[in-house]
Amino acid sequence: MSIIYNRKSIRKYTNEQVSDDQVKDLLKAAMAAPSAGNAQPWDFIVIRNKDTFEEIMKISKYSTPLKTASVAIIVCGNKDKEKFPGYWIQDCSAATENILLRAEEIGLGGVWLGIYPEEGRVNGLKKIFNLPETITPLAVISIGYPDENRATTDRFNEDNIHFETWGNKNN
Repeated sequence: MSIIYNRKSIRKYTNEQVSDDQVKDLLKAAMAAPSAGNAQPWDFIVIRNKDTFEEIMKISKYSTPLKTASVAIIVCGNKDKEKFPGYWIQDCSAATENILLRAEEIGLGGVWLGIYPEEGRVNGLKKIFNLPETITPLAVISIGYPDENRATTDRFNEDNIHFETWGNKNN
């Protein structure tokens, strides 16, 4: 549980490079995620090119962590692989979280940069990466060695728990 509780969004990275083996490890973690009907409707684009990072930052003003990232992974939903239409979003979200958790576990930092469902961001990435119609980018994950020391926070909130019916706070 410590990996789950210690995971935090890291937006600034050192110059140390993330290795190809580490990227493969992150992708193995992604592909271990559950998916509806075990369809595994994901594909990943690994990027190291700083010029490409600049193009992404033009599309999404929230992608500035790419400025110092060693690598980025774009998590894409592949509708051709779906067994149950629409579940690619949940499946790819689980894969994205697995990448972030594994990054924490191996001493890397990362942050989930949202792309879907913002139409401008989705279409912008489709254009940059020449994505087929059936491929939709869900998220860009910037990854690197942390160059910031962010504290973890306890986000548990009993007000968000209901028992048996909405509004029932007693177990």
